[in-house]
Amino acid sequence: VQLQAFGGGLVQAGGSLRLSCAASGRTFSSSAMGWFRQAPGNEREFVAAISWRGGSTYYADSVKGRFTISRDNAKNTGYLQMNSLKPEDTAVYYCAASRTSWVSNYYSRDDYVYWGQGTLVTVSS
Repeated sequence: VQLQAFGGGLVQAGGSLRLSCAASGRTFSSSAMGWFRQAPGNEREFVAAISWRGGSTYYADSVKGRFTISRDNAKNTGYLQMNSLKPEDTAVYYCAASRTSWVSNYYSRDDYVYWGQGTLVTVSS
C-alpha cells in the first residue's frame, strides 16, 4: 500500500481543515488506518485511527470532540476532519495503514507498516 496525505495548510485558530489520505493497492480496504502528527522537537504522536470497515474509531484525548476520522474504501481514501483548530495542533500530519485488518493497538505506531509522506498543518493564533 502506498499512501499520500494532502490537505494541510495555514489556518487561523478556531478554523477547520480536512486532510485526505489517498491509497494505492488492493489491501487498503482491509487495513486499519491511522493519523499521527509530529511537531518540531517532539515525537510522532497518535491522533486518530479507524478500523478497516470503519465501524470503530479511536482518538487521542487532545483531539476528541474536535477531529473526526473517516474512510471511503470504494475510493481508497481516508479523511481527517479537523475543527476548532488550536495553535498546538500545528504539526506534520501523517497517515498510516496496517498490514492486515487485525491491529493489536490502534494507538501504537508499531502497528502501522505503511506511511504517507506527511502534510503540514499550521494553526496561527
